[in-house]
Amino acid sequence: MEESKGSPILTRCGYRCDLCLAYKENIKSFEDRERISDGWFKYFGFRILPEKIRCDGCLTLDEENPNLNDDSCPIRKCVLEKGFENCSRCEDYICENLESRMVDRSDFESISQEDYICFVKPYVSRERLEKMR
Repeated sequence: MEESKGSPILTRCGYRCDLCLAYKENIKSFEDRERISDGWFKYFGFRILPEKIRCDGCLTLDEENPNLNDDSCPIRKCVLEKGFENCSRCEDYICENLESRMVDRSDFESISQEDYICFVKPYVSRERLEKMR
């Protein structure tokens, strides 16, 4: 996957939907779902079954009944309850929940550039959130 050519779509915790292979706009085939399932397992140690991978993005309103890969995300719930767009505006920044979800580029030094772009870059959020603070 190449760098997104459209506007960045930033999640509540600073991830980038537009770069995420699981985002609804980026899934073109079942093979795409298998690829992201395998990539997440390889680099993060968890697996979502390919047939369950398709995310509307956590910016989707609850009234629209969004399909979320992590529908129990504590960050989304917290940010919505506090009325923020994302964690960068919170007085508790960086809380334990956010810290547990942060992905650090330095943890992936030996990864290929292609795998970094596909499986890690969408989730490296600290720098994005810091810029907004």
